[in-house]
Amino acid sequence: MDLRAYYEKVRETEAGMTSPHAVVVSLATPDGGKPGVVTEVPTPIGARMVVEGAARLATADEIRNFREQQTAAKEAAEHAAAANKVQVVVVPSSAAQKTPARSGKEQ
Repeated sequence: MDLRAYYEKVRETEAGMTSPHAVVVSLATPDGGKPGVVTEVPTPIGARMVVEGAARLATADEIRNFREQQTAAKEAAEHAAAANKVQVVVVPSSAAQKTPARSGKEQ
């Protein structure tokens, strides 16, 4: 393997990526890589994955769907966190009867 050519390809691929993070779709690899998994990675890692044949850049539709799924997952997590914050105190009716009611006048 010619390392100079490899790193030149990585630099060229990275130069073609405009954002600091790239959305890539995994490809089937001989070592058991699962195809079709969409992931957001830093641009240098994405460029290396593309050059190595482990992934390809996602299409605009795939990116849109990925962002929508991430937004829905974030909203669900925030909803679950808010639901966990609700606190309820249960006071038995017998305990409520034992405490004397205070009036506005003190003796």
